[in-house]
Amino acid sequence: MGNLSEFQRGQIVGSRLAGASVTKTATLLGASRAAVSKVTMEYTSHGNTSSAKRNSSRKPKLSERDRRTLKRILFNNHSTAAKVTAELIIHLEDPVSTEEV
Repeated sequence: MGNLSEFQRGQIVGSRLAGASVTKTATLLGASRAAVSKVTMEYTSHGNTSSAKRNSSRKPKLSERDRRTLKRILFNNHSTAAKVTAELIIHLEDPVSTEEV
């Protein structure tokens, strides 16, 4: 299902709503029957044709600016995570623990 474009997903939904079978839709559009079934189920249960898994990742704790600061600190050859964390906390608005660095 991941390699289908939004247009192809729309074609699958349109074909199924027009009454075509899963097999006929798969044959006409050059998709697998499994992909046709998944797109159809996603549309009927959630009302959309795209998977919600795209944006399900955790947001990063450190911003891009924080990462640049961390790189600068690491470049100065601090030896332990505790020292790096202590200096990083000075520069950050939101404090972090040793495990998060």
